[in-house]
Amino acid sequence: MTPRRSRPPFPPDPEDPYSVTQASRIYFLPNLMTAGNLFCGFMAIVQCIQARLAETATSGDYNGATAPEHYKYAVWFIFGSAAFDTLDGRLARMGGRESLFGAEFDSLADVVSFGLAPALMMIYLIISPTQAPEYEWFRNIGWLIGFVYLLCAAMRLARFNVITNPLLHSAKKDSSKDFVGLPVPAAAATVAATVLFLLKLAENDRSLKAWSLALPFLMLLVAFLMMSTVRYPSGKKVDLQTQTRVRPFVIGLVLCGLVVFYKEIAVLGICVAYIFYGLIRHLRRGRGHPGTP
Repeated sequence: MTPRRSRPPFPPDPEDPYSVTQASRIYFLPNLMTAGNLFCGFMAIVQCIQARLAETATSGDYNGATAPEHYKYAVWFIFGSAAFDTLDGRLARMGGRESLFGAEFDSLADVVSFGLAPALMMIYLIISPTQAPEYEWFRNIGWLIGFVYLLCAAMRLARFNVITNPLLHSAKKDSSKDFVGLPVPAAAATVAATVLFLLKLAENDRSLKAWSLALPFLMLLVAFLMMSTVRYPSGKKVDLQTQTRVRPFVIGLVLCGLVVFYKEIAVLGICVAYIFYGLIRHLRRGRGHPGTP
């Protein structure tokens, strides 16, 4: 008896985003920006480790810089990661070069830059030997708070990938351009801005002492907001052709001036204002429309 021949498989669809060709396609400029994001995140972690080594060194100085200086470098590297993260998405959308590979690569880089680096920074500040001894009990749970933040950041990125999955395009799409939950870069920027502000306060004392105890509570707040349904403006519609009125334009110039001259206070103020803007808008929508998520 002649064996039955199986039907040859259908040829792969070149437009299928899950095909090997499409999924493996790497666009140079967007992914170069993502690589820059990952590099800055890696360097932020390196700076946190060097800050810890500087704190434990006998002379209080390691590799030519003090611990607060290393923490400042880590903060600016996190801000650099946020800048690269903004550029890679804009370049991909402007050139029509969005791909599954780019989306996954971006999320993996974000876990390092906006999840692991801020968590490690907070842990090292809490377990710093320059802290007051009466807070030893608190330092023992610092690793747990850092992990909660890292876990929420990773889950927030995973949820974002699910929401923007191409398979859901046939379903009813949300017309809103807002982010669902606090964006991970905004959460990391808030933590980094707080560290920068605390370092500024501690310059005269040359130690952070009890100031760093504000970080765990802040990280728990932003971790909760990352996994919440509070909507935050994305800013994806803002480009070179965006028009605005005189008042928002003047406010933007004033904010830029404040960042230049009072960067430690202004950056933190902008991050906190963004967080509470989303919260207040969410509460106002909930009161006006009880069914609104």
